[in-house]
Amino acid sequence: MTLILFNKPYDVLSQFTDRGTPAKRATLSDHIDLPGVYPAGRLDRDSEGLLLLTDDGRLQARIADPRFKLPKTYWVQVEGEPDDAALDSLRRGVTLNDGPTRPAEVEVIGAPAIWPRHPPIRVRRHIPDRWLRLTIREGRNRQVRRMTAAVGHPTLRLVRWSIGDWTLGDLSPGQWRSA
Repeated sequence: MTLILFNKPYDVLSQFTDRGTPAKRATLSDHIDLPGVYPAGRLDRDSEGLLLLTDDGRLQARIADPRFKLPKTYWVQVEGEPDDAALDSLRRGVTLNDGPTRPAEVEVIGAPAIWPRHPPIRVRRHIPDRWLRLTIREGRNRQVRRMTAAVGHPTLRLVRWSIGDWTLGDLSPGQWRSA
């Protein structure tokens, strides 16, 4: 069994090919030349951080399937300064257009010591931003971004730090290692 921990850079698709689009976009094949491994779950093109890849179909399903409630922890840079009410809403679960989310674990943190993003996020001189550590146990499409927007604090940058017991560690963007 092969399990790869990959630090997916910003603007890279969580797949190995990009067929059917007029302009070629960056994919996993630009970083990983290892036949037979496939992503266990997804990470949006505009998100960064930990992506697991494996050649084991059962492990892939266990990691990706929300029935197993594997915790996924993100560092989320949001616009504005979330107050206790916004944080409590995330902790209780928020209602999105596809239904209520499970409760999240969330706390305000200092800016993590991570790589700069290219291109950098948009900065508004008169609007502060804050970093959150947010853990969810489901994985809907763009869920974290939709949750923070629902409480009035749109996501500016999203970095997945961990999935279950696997963490990004010291991997730089575009780097991978075997678990």
